[in-house]
Amino acid sequence: MPKLIEKLRENPMAIVVSAFAAFGGFLYGYDTGTISGIITMDYFLQTFGDVQADGTYALASSDKSLIVSILSAGTFFGALLGYPCGDFLGRRWGLILACLIFSIGVAFQTAATALPLFVVGRVVAGLGVGIISCIVPMYQSECAPKWIRGAIVSGYQWFITIGLLIAAIANNGTKDIASYACYRIPIGIQLIWASILALGMFILPESPRFLIMKGRTEKAYRSQARLNSSTVDDPKVDADIKEIVANMEFMAKFGSATYADCFKMGPQKNLLRTLVGVFLQAWQQLTGINFIFYYGTSFFQASGIQLPFLITIATNVVNVGMTIPGMWGMDKLGRRKILMIGAAGMLVCEFIVAIVGTIVGQSNEAAQKTLIAFVCIYIAFFASTWGPAAWVVTGELYPLGIRAKCMSLSSASSWLWNFGLGYATPYMVDSDKGNLGSKVFFVWGSTCVGCLLFAFFCIWETKGLSLEQVDYLVSNSSPLTSAKLNKALRAGTVVATGSTGGGPAPFSNKVQNAEDAKIPNQNIDKKATIGDVV
Repeated sequence: MPKLIEKLRENPMAIVVSAFAAFGGFLYGYDTGTISGIITMDYFLQTFGDVQADGTYALASSDKSLIVSILSAGTFFGALLGYPCGDFLGRRWGLILACLIFSIGVAFQTAATALPLFVVGRVVAGLGVGIISCIVPMYQSECAPKWIRGAIVSGYQWFITIGLLIAAIANNGTKDIASYACYRIPIGIQLIWASILALGMFILPESPRFLIMKGRTEKAYRSQARLNSSTVDDPKVDADIKEIVANMEFMAKFGSATYADCFKMGPQKNLLRTLVGVFLQAWQQLTGINFIFYYGTSFFQASGIQLPFLITIATNVVNVGMTIPGMWGMDKLGRRKILMIGAAGMLVCEFIVAIVGTIVGQSNEAAQKTLIAFVCIYIAFFASTWGPAAWVVTGELYPLGIRAKCMSLSSASSWLWNFGLGYATPYMVDSDKGNLGSKVFFVWGSTCVGCLLFAFFCIWETKGLSLEQVDYLVSNSSPLTSAKLNKALRAGTVVATGSTGGGPAPFSNKVQNAEDAKIPNQNIDKKATIGDVV
């Protein structure tokens, strides 16, 4: 513990900055969580649904699919916009713009009393959430100290889970209101969350790596000094900036940082990195987790479980609580091991739910308790592994020149699958459609087998390395041999085995020829204080 406290004191500002950015996940989680309960509220159904033969109101499967999944259509395009926003406006201003777009979408949904405006609001809000999902993990990875980067970026997922929990609580509190307020209150308060994130990003420093990429070396020194809680003449700040510059200049020899470079193999393995990020986010969606958080309330209700809103809150509590050990394990156990453990645990739980629901039946009380128990255990495995790890890996996997482009592609992949699964699910489980019920967990269990194989064969072990060392690791090892090279890099030694021959030169903990890094003479004011850069 004393050693941990000492480390925390070394870079307190960098940790605070990176952790605050994780609040972007709260917007994502809350917005996702509200819709699960809202589409089952009586007054919402009276407003947007159709009257049934028994006098009750219900949404048609097509309308339910549209309302839930259309957000993901917006987030898909928003994620693609994450590249121009993050690389041209900057990480900070890109997030501020995303908050503004998100707020416009929230305003449309709050004002809506008919389906068209509500759907448009979902799309616009999705654009904002998509930009946030691309830029936040990237900003965190670029600002966080390497020894705690995994936990910091995992904080993004943790805030997603907190957002889901608060949304479930808000829904439970307004579900019985017999007026527009039943859905306007939980939706409208999202304006507060967006304002908090936008204000914070206005105050926080820009990413030094973004500033170096744009040639703003003087501002990069000041930003890094602020993250290090020091001044620009601190030798540690100087070494950090020179390391970033040296690596960026070396990597520039292998490509011009265009979209085409994302799909070139070469010694940097850009194509492989891009595909790993895209498919990692796809597999995360295929774990079936959003079936619980989009349609959990409806599913529990259809299974005959009493108090489905409270069960939804309980599953969200598990999601929040079990993300914390995942944050710890990310930098202790490593990315590969975390993902493999999680996939194995989830597939076991999902097959148990599917088998019990199929053989015993969902109307049996013992079967219902078993269903709830193993759904919670399944969520615990996801929350502590695949939930945070997908964002951690994609946030640190790419070279600086194409990082925003690759992040936009991987985030867009997540939202594309999110949209497809969100739209298809009602047709799979609704009683008048596929009526799979618990059998749908056979599907999710099978996809988790794919998750396990993907983690084993395709994920490099990147724990404890700087982003520049990650570039060397990926270029000079395969996923199966990466743990050995990772250990050598963290120890400060140079391992030539597995070198790509003509690829990036060995990279140690200390920058090679740091003094030779080409940093333009911009007459940096060495007396500038840490408050000079915002």
